[in-house]
Amino acid sequence: MTPEMAFECLLVSHDPAVFSTMDRILKNFSICTNICQTTSRAANLLEEGSTDLIVIDWEGEPSSELIHEVWKSRVRQKLTIVAVAADDRAIPGVHVVLRKPVTPESGTKSLRVAYSRMLQNYREHARYPLMIPVEASGEKDRTVPVTVTNIGDGGLGLTTKGKLTVGEILTFRLQLPAAKKQIYIKARVLWTRDYGAAGCEFVRIPPVDLRTMHDWLKDKCRVKKPLVDSESTT
Repeated sequence: MTPEMAFECLLVSHDPAVFSTMDRILKNFSICTNICQTTSRAANLLEEGSTDLIVIDWEGEPSSELIHEVWKSRVRQKLTIVAVAADDRAIPGVHVVLRKPVTPESGTKSLRVAYSRMLQNYREHARYPLMIPVEASGEKDRTVPVTVTNIGDGGLGLTTKGKLTVGEILTFRLQLPAAKKQIYIKARVLWTRDYGAAGCEFVRIPPVDLRTMHDWLKDKCRVKKPLVDSESTT
C-alpha cells in the first residue's frame, strides 16, 4: 500500500478572521497548514519547496511582489495560489480569488477549485522511483543498456553507462512492479548529464499499455482524502 500524502499550504495573513476561517476549511480538506504573517518570511519558506498551495491575504504591493517572486522561482510549476481580496477581480499570477469577508461556504467553494488544480498538478509532475534495468534500442538499432530510475505521467528518468544524444528515440519494454504485463515505451531523450543520467518524454505507448501505466500510477498517487464532500475535488 502507498502511504497517503497530505498537501501543504502556506497561509499568509495576520488577520484573525481570515486565519480562523481558512484554517478550519483547510483542515476539512486534510491540507497541512503553515502560518506566516509577513510576505518577506513567506518568500523564504517557499524556497524550501514543500508547499503546494499559497493562500495569501491580499495587501496590494507587498502581495504582488511575493507573487512575482513565486513566478520567478523554481517551485512555481507545482504551486496553486489563492488570494483573499476585497473584491473578486482577477489578479495576475493568482489562480483563484476569494472575496472578503470569507465565509465557510465561499471558502469551501474556492478551495474545491484550488484542490482540483493541485491534484492535477500532482499527477502531472509526480515521479515515482524505480531501479529497473532494461535493454533499450537506440539510433541505428544499437542496443543501449539503461536503468529506469523514475516514471510519471509525462516521462521517465534513467541512467546509463552508454552515450545518449538529446533528441534520440529509445524503445524498450518495462515491467512495472506488481503490474500484470510489460509495457512498450518509445521515449525521446530531453536532457543528459555527464554522470550518465538522462530525462525522457514519452513519444508513444500503445493504448492498452498506457492504461496499464496509468492504473499503476493512480495506485501510487494517493493523497489524504478531504473530510468535506469530495465530489467536486477529483
